[in-house]
Amino acid sequence: MNVQAILESVAASAGSDELVFPTTTEMALKVQRVLDDPDCSIDQLAKLVQADPLLAARVVAVANSVIYNRSGRAIADVRNAVSRLGFNTLRVLAAAVVVRQMEGMARTPAHRELAVRLWHHTAHVAALAQVIARRFTHVDPDTAFFAGIIHEVGAFYLISRAAKYPGLLEAEHGTLLAWEEGGAALIGRAVLKRLGAPAPVMEAIEGMWQGYLAMPPQSLADTLLLADCLAPMESPLSQLAGKGREGTEARIDVALDDQTLSSMLEESAAEVESLIGALQS
Repeated sequence: MNVQAILESVAASAGSDELVFPTTTEMALKVQRVLDDPDCSIDQLAKLVQADPLLAARVVAVANSVIYNRSGRAIADVRNAVSRLGFNTLRVLAAAVVVRQMEGMARTPAHRELAVRLWHHTAHVAALAQVIARRFTHVDPDTAFFAGIIHEVGAFYLISRAAKYPGLLEAEHGTLLAWEEGGAALIGRAVLKRLGAPAPVMEAIEGMWQGYLAMPPQSLADTLLLADCLAPMESPLSQLAGKGREGTEARIDVALDDQTLSSMLEESAAEVESLIGALQS
């Protein structure tokens, strides 16, 4: 099996008109387009969000999470949820719906199981990136959250197309090496371009694909890499590629001082778990 040729073919499909999303995904993309309009209002956005039950439920759930509900007063309606979250966070949640719907595009039970594992990894990375940005690297937390949500869209797209290539994702550990050696970037760029990912986020994800984590971490790319290394569940495609984490984790412990990093994660554990729960609900 020529894995590199398959990855190139999948990337070409993502860059063409073959990239078709479910109805809920199209609604989430419409919300993102409306958010780009400087004249859009909370009422206009609330009506759009209310038109899709999945997006509406996700918006209300995150608005009631620990990070966004400091007062402890629960919200039960979409308009107040949109008002509490703000437009930047709403953009993140629209992206989360897009990615979560891509999970459902897997064709076989085995591929769906991979997609579910990938979503768990994605949710952890996004939540950790938001907290690390706010508490440690001081890049914009909403941008870090957004980047964490979409950083694996190429992997979701590959899983959705894998049924066309029997055996591709059923290979033994290490045989999907081409994914880590450029395949992730090749397909990821094509899908992210179709989704209209902002340039700073694209630049950060490119840095993540390169895999260089600066010490101490400062940039958005560093934030994503650190969150990826700390997420308790690895990407299943990285596992199939035979990627190991051990060396990276050791460098993090030495460079950041384990006590400081541990304290930050311990203090933020409730926030991280609340965000993950809201994303996965």
